[in-house]
This record gives sequence, C-alpha cells and structure tokens, in this order.
Amino acid sequence: MVVTVLKPIFGEAASKVVNTTSSYSGTVLFKKEHWVIDAKSLLGLLALALQPGQEVEITADEGTEVIEALLQLGMFEKKS
Repeated sequence: MVVTVLKPIFGEAASKVVNTTSSYSGTVLFKKEHWVIDAKSLLGLLALALQPGQEVEITADEGTEVIEALLQLGMFEKKS
C-alpha cells in the first residue's frame, strides 16, 4: 500500500512505528526510492529520513492489519 507521510518520522515518532510493527510477527517493509528497510528496525527507519509529503510503499506478509495499525498512528495516510 502506498501512503503519504504526514509528520516527520524521527525520534519518538520512529519509535512508535517500530513498536507498532514489532507487535506483529510477520515481516513489514518500507520502500522509498531505492531503499527497502525492515519497519522493525529503528536505524533503518531513521535512515529513510521520512518527511511530510513523501510517498512510501508499505508491505506486510501477513495481511493489512499492521498497515491499518500504522495508519491509526496519524503519521501516514493512504494515497488516493
């Protein structure tokens, strides 16, 4: 699912994303340009340096439940 970043993902925001994805057993990946990172990796997420307005593809191997949980954090919105 392609989403748009609403808030900068640094520090506390990145930690919330990692904690949310870590509560699910499957693999969750963030793809931005040529970068592909495990969403359970704080350093990987910080390396993406996500800023408002950027688009990121989120994939999960165990369905969309984890993606919906990420959307509820208020940091991302589905791209229309």
